[in-house]
Amino acid sequence: MTDRMPVDRRTALIAAGTAGAAVVAAPVLASPAAAAEAPAAAGQALAAPAAQAPAATGSPLLLTTPGALGAPPVDGLHLTFGADPSREMYASWTTTAPVQRPRVRFGTVEGGHGDTVQAETRTYTDGASGREVYVHHAHIGDLRPDSTYIYSALHDGVLPDSAAFRTAPSGRRPFTFTSFGDQATPGTTWSPATGGGFSSVAATIASPAAADVVGGIEQVAPLFHLLNGDLCYANINPDRLRTWDSFFQNNTRSARFRPWMPAAGNHENEKGNGPLGFSSFQTRFALPSNGEDPEFAGLWYAFTVGSVRFVVLQNDDVALQDGGDTYVSGYSAGRQCAWLERTLKAARANKGIDWIVVCMHQVMISSSDANGADIGIREQWGPLFDKYEVDLVVCGHEHDYERSHPIRGVVSGSQTLTPNPVATDTSQIDTSKGTVHMVLGGGGTSSPTNQKFFAGSKAKVLMGVGAVGSNGKKTPTYVFEDAPWIGVRDEEHPYGFAAFDVDPGTHAGGLTRIHVTYYTVGQPDGKIAPLETFTLSRKRSDC
Repeated sequence: MTDRMPVDRRTALIAAGTAGAAVVAAPVLASPAAAAEAPAAAGQALAAPAAQAPAATGSPLLLTTPGALGAPPVDGLHLTFGADPSREMYASWTTTAPVQRPRVRFGTVEGGHGDTVQAETRTYTDGASGREVYVHHAHIGDLRPDSTYIYSALHDGVLPDSAAFRTAPSGRRPFTFTSFGDQATPGTTWSPATGGGFSSVAATIASPAAADVVGGIEQVAPLFHLLNGDLCYANINPDRLRTWDSFFQNNTRSARFRPWMPAAGNHENEKGNGPLGFSSFQTRFALPSNGEDPEFAGLWYAFTVGSVRFVVLQNDDVALQDGGDTYVSGYSAGRQCAWLERTLKAARANKGIDWIVVCMHQVMISSSDANGADIGIREQWGPLFDKYEVDLVVCGHEHDYERSHPIRGVVSGSQTLTPNPVATDTSQIDTSKGTVHMVLGGGGTSSPTNQKFFAGSKAKVLMGVGAVGSNGKKTPTYVFEDAPWIGVRDEEHPYGFAAFDVDPGTHAGGLTRIHVTYYTVGQPDGKIAPLETFTLSRKRSDC
């Protein structure tokens, strides 16, 4: 097992104290002019008092002019890795209106906030509500590997919001990451009411587990978290923007301390938001470049931590299922597939890379009577995973926990391209022989599928789609298959996540291991408990 990331509440308090020590308290209400003219130098007030109102002729408690609102606060602070996770980090936050000079102050715990970087502001206009969203991304570079930093995000007219993070190690070093998908939100939202106005309703497929799972991640305290798509289901909520706000407000208690690296799922596809429907996702997250056109930015990308190459994919491009607001299957015209092959080939040729881990949403394996596996993913990604010996695939889409035996190739003569298991030991697995797929879709939705597993060795595969049906989606065609690839399934617990402890080994050409623990999230107390552990292994590439 590896040491956990040493960023705790005490470090955060040190960060907040360092940030706030040189700041003069601002008034609760400040005029827009005062907020815009807030001084930059530390030790000066962030906003000037509002102009004095004319003298009242009546009661001194009676306001004769309304107060003026100041700048909106920093909201939903979260981190993502830059191109080099050992030396770069993005700190991002959202505001409800334009702000002046968004920026991040950062430094070490010992030295305090000695540096400042300006943030880039990205915007989009939500296609459903017509409201504009402002997201600020500060690129923090020239960092030291495997080091703790404190930082504060702010803009003119507000007090800073502070936290801390640790950069990734460089080279073969131990670290921990976590993963789940299909989270949703734990709260309520506004829905148009009959006869006018709005009613407070539970957010679509919301549950308390969407909050409890965040607490679980913090108990593990990983270096970073992989979020396997279907983040908050804004596209099926009555108020998209409030749903996104709820998502970040729920997760910031973890995501401000450690990067949450997301894959875009089918529910990130939102009608009217950009040419592909992913503008909200693309605006809200600063992610490593894939070298493609802006239209594809952030939809697929890769990054390296230690000796592990992480590859994040966007599966609506190859999946046949009609799952988003807009049917976009084939949208990259093969560009994502070509990028994936280049990326996997380069990773396997790199003597500094031992492991390849893929994060995506829709699945190649599922024995649940829910969405099922998708033949499009099996056709497009399966041969590449085999060719370049991908070790691990983490995904979501099915709201349950299931993992496969290591698979390589397909069962001979299989119409559904049934994955071929190469071993059946579920505790010690050599991933150089086959890829392990983990469905980690218990992130928090109120529609779990853990009680929908087929009995025995049975699964279904989506083989095609037909005309649009009464639900507005293309009608799927399924074929059942015998599923010898089934490894472990959790039929009892609807919610959970996985933690991965990377052990790089001790010498060139020796064994390296990933120790995996799957944790359940209990009901009604949200208690985190281990369900199972197993170990992946392979030889290091530096022989």
